[in-house]
Formats: sequence, C-alpha cells, structure tokens
Amino acid sequence: MSNKNVYIGRNKDFWERNRRSEGYLMKRRFKEISISVIRGLLMFGLCFMIISPMISRLSMSLMEEKDLYDSTIVLLPRNVTTDNFRIVFNATSMPTSMLNTLWISIVVSICQIVSTTLVAYGFARFEFPLKKFWFACVIALIVIPPQTIQTALYRTFTRFDIFGIFEATTGSPLNLRASIWPYLMMCLTCMGLKDGLYIYMMRQYFKGVPESLEEAAYVDGCSTMHTFLKIMLPDALPTIASCFLFSFVWQWTDLFYSRNFLTGYRLYAPQLSTMTDRLGAELAATMGASQTVDPGRQLQLISIGVLICCIPLIILYCFTQRTFVESLAMTGSKE
Repeated sequence: MSNKNVYIGRNKDFWERNRRSEGYLMKRRFKEISISVIRGLLMFGLCFMIISPMISRLSMSLMEEKDLYDSTIVLLPRNVTTDNFRIVFNATSMPTSMLNTLWISIVVSICQIVSTTLVAYGFARFEFPLKKFWFACVIALIVIPPQTIQTALYRTFTRFDIFGIFEATTGSPLNLRASIWPYLMMCLTCMGLKDGLYIYMMRQYFKGVPESLEEAAYVDGCSTMHTFLKIMLPDALPTIASCFLFSFVWQWTDLFYSRNFLTGYRLYAPQLSTMTDRLGAELAATMGASQTVDPGRQLQLISIGVLICCIPLIILYCFTQRTFVESLAMTGSKE
C-alpha cells in the first residue's frame, strides 16, 4: 500500500471518529494546535527580546564613529572596524581587570556558599531560641537594600577594631577598605551580596529532604556534621551549584561592594562605569581644553564593554545549564 493511500485511510478514520464523538475530536485537535502556535509565538517573542539587544550591541560595536550618526544605517554597519574593542580594552585595563574580577568572584562565591549552606541547614533542621526572629532577619536581608547600611559599613571598616585591641597595640584602628578582607568577613558571616536569598533557597531544599535519611544515619553512628557532609550535602549539589552561579554573576557585575571595599583592585565593572570619564580626561589632556566624549560615542563604547562583560557569563551558563535546570526541577518536585 502506498503512502498516499495510508494517509487517505488515516484521514477518513479521523473524520469517522470525529463524527462519532460529535465533533469533540476536532475541537481537541484545534485546541492543541492553537496552544502550540501561541506557545511558539511567546517563545519567539521572548527569545527575540533577549537576543535583540545583544545583536544591536554587536552591530554597534563594529561601526565607525561616522556610522553612528548615519540615519540610513539600522543594523548592518557600512564601515566595519575593530578599533573600538582596542579602545575599550585599554580604557578598562584588560586583561588585568578581568582576571581580578574572575578570581575575586570565585573566592567570594565560595565563601558565600560555605557560610549560607551551613546556616540554611541549621534553619531547616534545628530548633534554637528566637529561630523565627533570626529567619525574619534573613528575609529583611533580602528586602532591605545594602545602601541603607553604607555609612555604617564605611565607619566600621575604615576604623576596624576588635574590643580596642588594635588601637591598644598599634596606636590606631585598622583601615581595611582597600583590601578584600572586609568583604570576605561579611560573606563568611552571611552579610554579603544576596546572602539572604541563598539561605532561603538552601533552607527550602533541606526542608524538603525526608528526616528519615538523617535518622538512619544517626542510628548508624554518624555525627551531625558527618551526616551533613555525607548524606545531605551530596544531594544538594545542584541547588548549591545554582546558588554559586547566582553569586558569581552578581559579584561579576557588582558596583556597590566593589566601590566600597575593593578599591585596591582593578575590577572590570568599576572600570567600565568610569570609562567614558577617563576617556574625556585623556581628550582634555591631549587637546589642551575641556573635552567630552560624544553621547553617541559613549553609548557605543559602553555597549562594547557590556558585551564583553556578558561573554564570560554566557560561556559559563553554556557549561552549567544542565545543573541549573536540574536544580530548578528538583526544587519544584520537592515543594
């Protein structure tokens, strides 16, 4: 039997079953097709909204300055150049700023994950005085912006002392603002960037794990820490990996804590935020008068800097997307 005859036979069978169901089969098929079309349109629109800014920034990065003010150019540049990347590389002190941002983001993320995982496990499994109050403080850490404690942080770490020990021994408190130590201390005490969110995510995961697993480990003679390290922690790796990705991405683009505590390091985000001001100062020094970078040129250089900033994050997500999706699936199934 030919394929055409098979298709005709199936078509007749469909209409026969539709007639017997009084049109229900046709309505269901129409509903399925409509839902598929709407889903496809929504996915296309969402992908376009995400990809379109990246494409426009890439196109702008390859234009010469005269193309920026040409109204006939929409997306494809008429004069292609890569000198803009060289200017941004020099203005942001690459690769030094990128390498500093990389290792600081990794160290800070590890400190955050270690401290928040331990705290989240304590909230999920143990009872202690004022537990609800302390968890309310964790929620407040998520809601309240860090700018509200900026003055207190500045005063604390510019005159850092522990019970007056440093002032008694050295004659003056320590000024730690130009080093990474204040930020590491904040991360290890769960006061770093978005630490409240990581505690909440990990607590929700640990609360979904059956207590019978821990009870079985206790019966076998495991201690609390051994049970946490050998039983609870391995299963929580996808969620921990997701929190690590969040921490890395937020630290990669952070300006608030970088400007307050990491002024002794050349980091990419602060360098990018002041790039056009430095270029204007260089123009003024060379031209011998007050000079500023044109607004269109500023937008172009900032677009290139943002594009360069996003490339490592996109590469990181490509290698870790399976773990990230697995974490979301596990969280949904447990809740």
